[in-house]
Amino acid sequence: MVTTRRIEYSVDGTTMVGHLALPGGTDRRPAVLIAHEGPGLTDHQRERADRLAELGYVAFALDYHGGGRFIEDREEMFARVDELLADPDRMRALAGAGLAVLTAEPRTDTSRLAAIGYCLGGTMALELARGGADLKAVVGFHPSLTTTRPEDAANITGKVLVCVGSEDPIIPVEQRLAFEEEMRAAGVDWRMTIHGGALHSFTHPDLDPDPTTRPGIGYHRASAERAWRAMLDLFDEVFPTVV
Repeated sequence: MVTTRRIEYSVDGTTMVGHLALPGGTDRRPAVLIAHEGPGLTDHQRERADRLAELGYVAFALDYHGGGRFIEDREEMFARVDELLADPDRMRALAGAGLAVLTAEPRTDTSRLAAIGYCLGGTMALELARGGADLKAVVGFHPSLTTTRPEDAANITGKVLVCVGSEDPIIPVEQRLAFEEEMRAAGVDWRMTIHGGALHSFTHPDLDPDPTTRPGIGYHRASAERAWRAMLDLFDEVFPTVV
């Protein structure tokens, strides 16, 4: 039976509020860090943690805004996203603080860690790997693929998967190609799945496509399910003994 609890932790004096989900049993298990989308931690990412725990993983959904806050105002949210995209050290510190919570959990097998993220959270997971974190797998769902320090990809030790919508205006072809070159130059074991017809945030069931209020953004059920299966396939590859 899955058990969950709210976790408060501090990053540079700011209290963060995350969500920990534990699988049944008492043994140590592989563990997955989850980084939320730009607006903030929601029930969607908490449910992802719970679902991973049902599959036998320790899972922690971190908070990178503070206080578990959800940013309602789009302009404020985009300003926060741009601020973090310009500062990889800050992204790595925020993700690293979440990883520290995950590794401090007694049920976590610290030799078997993964990080996943959605939108900016996916970028954050990639930056954590670029910073040299000991991760066996890194998965980004519709993440920004840009970085100000592409040379740091040489520090990535785990396998990388990014899942991108073919119609995502935030991740154009040029950005995909630059990411390919970054991974290739660093010798990373990587893969990219392009989901035909999918927009940005295609994994989020609460975001019905609306070209008027949310141009370029929208849920695509088939792609969301395929991307989740692709992640599980990668986990099966790097954590073959999980039942």
